[in-house]
Amino acid sequence: MGVRNGPAYHSRMSDPALRKISEEEYLRTEELSPFRREYIDGFVYALHGEDTPNAQAGAASRHGLICMNIGSALHRVALRQGCRLYQSDMRVRLSQPRFTRYYYPDLVLTCDPVDAAATFLPSPCLVVEVLSPSIRDPDRREKLFAYTTLPSVRGYLLVDTATRAARLYVRDGDRWDEQYAEEEGELRLPCLNVPLALSDIYEGIDL
Repeated sequence: MGVRNGPAYHSRMSDPALRKISEEEYLRTEELSPFRREYIDGFVYALHGEDTPNAQAGAASRHGLICMNIGSALHRVALRQGCRLYQSDMRVRLSQPRFTRYYYPDLVLTCDPVDAAATFLPSPCLVVEVLSPSIRDPDRREKLFAYTTLPSVRGYLLVDTATRAARLYVRDGDRWDEQYAEEEGELRLPCLNVPLALSDIYEGIDL
């Protein structure tokens, strides 16, 4: 699987109301913000569902249910292996010579020690994004590129909300392998080295 250089966020950056801010200003103002915002190369964007002119469309209810199912399936497994799984409220910091970004993944796993006061992870191991229709392309393109530049990331899981299907990118040395499962299939997650069945992901969801 070849990961190409990440496309720019031209469509979202075209809003004249947006202005560039420093990373320090973002970190300071995020603590005071009434809604969560991601930081993309100097620009901030409200997460989907937030009450702001630049917010993305609200996620369907199944988005939250799928996140909950994945979290339920992996939480205790992660704890037993000395890892931590966070859902929605923990940022990931990505810093390269070409960009600096802070994302809020739907779920993120780290097996490194985490300070109790930490508000972001510099070295996640597994990142999970559930594909709401409004943010499908950024998750599949921009975020795929960004996350796979982070040396600690060993897996990036994309889960669909329109059909029972999931795609997993797994690091194999200097390359990335791509796995795909649908209906009653399963994927073996890196970091925890456990299978995740689609029947668990979509439990209680009519698809």
